[in-house]
Amino acid sequence: MTAQGLLGAGVQLVLVVAGAPLLVGLMRQVRARLEGRAGAGVGQPWRDVRKLFGKDPVTPRGTSEVFRAAPLVTVATTVAVVAVVPFVSTSTVPEPGADLFVVVALLTAGAVATALAGLDTGTAFGGMGASRAITILALVEPTLLVAVLALSVRVGSTDIADIVSATLADPARVTSPAGVLAAAGLALAIVAETGRLPVDNPSTHLELTMVHEAMVLEYAGPDLALVELASAMRLTVFLGLWSTLFLPWGVATGTGVAELALGAVLIVVKIAVLGAALAAAEVFVAKLRLFRVPELLAGSFLLTVLAVVAALVPA
Repeated sequence: MTAQGLLGAGVQLVLVVAGAPLLVGLMRQVRARLEGRAGAGVGQPWRDVRKLFGKDPVTPRGTSEVFRAAPLVTVATTVAVVAVVPFVSTSTVPEPGADLFVVVALLTAGAVATALAGLDTGTAFGGMGASRAITILALVEPTLLVAVLALSVRVGSTDIADIVSATLADPARVTSPAGVLAAAGLALAIVAETGRLPVDNPSTHLELTMVHEAMVLEYAGPDLALVELASAMRLTVFLGLWSTLFLPWGVATGTGVAELALGAVLIVVKIAVLGAALAAAEVFVAKLRLFRVPELLAGSFLLTVLAVVAALVPA
């Protein structure tokens, strides 16, 4: 990679790490306004993270290194994804490239680390949350992998930079049946993976509905700050990945300063718009019963299978 390529990768890291809590704050603010509330402000998640980093760490009795390492593993895997996915420019991707299967595996590793931490506490809530999270993960992963296959069939590569470059060269791919079906299936999978409505409600702590919150109840201080930061970063990465794959316009193909600046601005705008749209949709959606979630995820899997079939059919 060139120096400018490294600069682009660094810009991506700064944007995601600094902007992820702001995205969560924006989504909360959108929901608050639509529900008739004033809201705490877009910057409140960053203030919460800063406050938590200033507290003393607390480790529950009986937990092992799994519990202590989980927040770092989740943050590290997410940062690794940010470093290789071409959010800003396809030229910032290091060799041998960002393979979509590897990206999915890294994001899954972070989710598994959090689930193991919930089990490591030995509490009823932790075990319940981990069980639910792994169940959802087992249903989401096939959808993600089949969506990858649907996107890579006609490109002949699972490298994200190659897929983005092919879409930029032929914009009709996005509106093709394969592209529309893959986008819809992947969107539903991302909603489930990030714990948003109707699969999970991130703004509640009711024991009957908790999934992610149940696994992290025992965290406090800097560890909780890392957990919250990692959760916000994962949401940002998934939204950024969806926009990069299906709305790639604005992604730079070079490493010029002007190109990188434009790409950075546009990816911020696209993620903010997607996050605001998701938050607005959540106001009008009720949470599904846990036993109905597999039906939703089966539908998303079917959409991606149909996307593969459509991609295999000659145009």
